[in-house]
Amino acid sequence: MSQAVKNKGWTVALAGIGINLALGILYTWSIFQGAIKQSIEKGGEGAFNWNLASLNDPYAVCCLMFAFSMIPAGKCQDKFGPRLTAFIGAVLVGVGLLWISQTTDYLSWVLGFGVLTGSGIGFGYSAATPPALKWFPAEKTGLIAGLVVAGFGLASVYIAPLSSYLVGVWGLQKAMMFFGVSFFIVVGSFSMLLMNPPKGFVPGGSAAATSQAKKASQTEALPSEVIRTPVFWKLWFIFFIGAGVGLMVIGSVAGMAKKSMGEAAFLAVAIMAIGNAGGRVVAGIVSDKIGRNATLATMLALQAILMLIAIPTVGSQGTGPLMIVLLATFIGFNYGTNLALFPSYAKTWWGLKSFGVNYGILFTSWGLGGFILTRVSQMLYTQTGTFTYSFVTAAVLLAVGAAVTLTLKAPEPATVPEARFEPALGLAMADGGEKIEKDKTK
Repeated sequence: MSQAVKNKGWTVALAGIGINLALGILYTWSIFQGAIKQSIEKGGEGAFNWNLASLNDPYAVCCLMFAFSMIPAGKCQDKFGPRLTAFIGAVLVGVGLLWISQTTDYLSWVLGFGVLTGSGIGFGYSAATPPALKWFPAEKTGLIAGLVVAGFGLASVYIAPLSSYLVGVWGLQKAMMFFGVSFFIVVGSFSMLLMNPPKGFVPGGSAAATSQAKKASQTEALPSEVIRTPVFWKLWFIFFIGAGVGLMVIGSVAGMAKKSMGEAAFLAVAIMAIGNAGGRVVAGIVSDKIGRNATLATMLALQAILMLIAIPTVGSQGTGPLMIVLLATFIGFNYGTNLALFPSYAKTWWGLKSFGVNYGILFTSWGLGGFILTRVSQMLYTQTGTFTYSFVTAAVLLAVGAAVTLTLKAPEPATVPEARFEPALGLAMADGGEKIEKDKTK
């Protein structure tokens, strides 16, 4: 029986990874952005006719919709289960990509890629991690969360070169049609493998993990309770910074690499994805060992340093491809840590009963961070022709985020009747009072 349960857990986790491997098309936007820019500059019949300052708008709106759709998707996941939620995501992503495959219109791309595809990514992503976490003990929270979300980061390893090839051979519109049909089939198929464990199921683990699971079961928090705590808003602010800076770089990495790598710039996107996925897995494992706060603060500080290193590296005409690739890889690595650590915070501090909605509300910071910082970065680059101001701003914000991380403290567990440590009237210490008193000192 335990073997069957274990197999279900890994089946669900692998299905979640598969779904995220398709939905990670978001991180390949810089390839599509380059094709749109080239079309604008070339002109002619059927060409894109956008303002250059608006190139990142579909991507920014996609990030925003991805994040805010996590709230209704989380409610759907908590109420109806992950299978239906992920299938809705498959439909939205498929329809959104098929729509933009038929047009070059700016508004249609904002609605098709930004609103529909972004919402579909939110529904699919929301359904992938929660069921996987429910099948595993608390001591593996970081590892499982890291593995499942690693699929999203790793997607660009194959989507970036595939996109570059398809755009070159078929053109951007036909490439979008291919992705629309393919990802509907892939996400829809994997959604059928998602399932929650049976009611009352307690995952196996060490004694410490079992104790932690019992403690978590006493601290289940409703969304209305979560958003009233100061620690939630600290986490929201930190996530806004960490995610926003990472998305700012990911959305433009192909353009940054174009000077030194030419048509092979897609390799920077693909290799950055390896760092992105690696950061999620490594951060999950490390945080289970040394704690979430220490891991997150370290990664934010390193990311700030990388932003400063990026100023002379990206701005120099003589920068070699290897340096660009290494920088993109480490930036992707540090960004990826956010996507493993924050769902782990949500599970550990607020429980699994309302995990979908609680993490969905927290995830709005990811969307707003990506929307605002990506938009600001594109406008600054359009005005100055350099990413220097974007990198300086990012470094300062990351340093602030690292400092705030060091002030994080776990919320107090909810008080339950048994936690008053008062023997019932008429009971002697030998009837339970002594044992309760000992528990109080733990």
